[in-house]
Amino acid sequence: MDAAVTQPPGRVLIAGCGRIGTRLGQVLADQDDRVYGLRRRPDGLPAPIIPCAADLNAPAGLADRLPRDLDRVVVILTPPHYDDDGYRRGYVEALEHLCQALAASGNAGARLIFVSSTGVYGENAGDWVDETTPPAPSRFSGRRLLEAEAVAARHTGGGVVVRLAGIYGPERESLLRRVADGAPCQADPPRYTNRIHEDDCVGVLAWLCHHPHPAALYIGVDDRPCPQCEIMDWLAAALGHPAPERSKGEAMGRRCSNARLRAAGYVLRHPDYRSGYQSLLAERRSSV
Repeated sequence: MDAAVTQPPGRVLIAGCGRIGTRLGQVLADQDDRVYGLRRRPDGLPAPIIPCAADLNAPAGLADRLPRDLDRVVVILTPPHYDDDGYRRGYVEALEHLCQALAASGNAGARLIFVSSTGVYGENAGDWVDETTPPAPSRFSGRRLLEAEAVAARHTGGGVVVRLAGIYGPERESLLRRVADGAPCQADPPRYTNRIHEDDCVGVLAWLCHHPHPAALYIGVDDRPCPQCEIMDWLAAALGHPAPERSKGEAMGRRCSNARLRAAGYVLRHPDYRSGYQSLLAERRSSV
């Protein structure tokens, strides 16, 4: 997107300011935004992120804790535990409390950007899905995220939902560990996978903060959804391990299209797994 049509610097609250939120806050601060990081214990947040101590599941007094005159609110939540109740509390109720507090604190007009997941699509027999594909979540996690997306859509200042696929990067190396441990890959039928590097998670969110007229929904994935065996074979060769054994399964997953994101002007730093994992492996070697 041409810098000439981006939004000017403003006041941004990152609700759920963990690893990705902290990186996002540093990027936005470098772009002259005034950034507030909300989490229960924000003392460890690096400057220039301004700490905001609050618990979104403790709504009493929440509005008084929020900064005033916000332009953007980026919501990056995690559940307190990984069951249905945890997802209900961590996403649906937390976001409801935040939206109520935004209205009560005079921030109803701030744009809300909510991080969701491609898990809302459920299983799609390996078919392509995009933003027009009706969600059909097969697990409680996807159903709760879809509820939270509806909360974001009702926000007075406008809600933007970003459905991210599997995030990988430093400290997110589960697939590398699986390959190193000799785990099999599903070949019959092919199990399709989608991913996005952490660098692009941060990049997409920063880009949306300054986009003048974003769509209400984007899928955040790289250019190359692929069979599980393809990426695991490539990683095994890169690590000097034998190719994984083949297994049988049932679910085929889905192939997520990022055409809307690309058409809107976002340029991926890591357009496929080769670029992203080469960068990750180079970081690992340099840290040894």
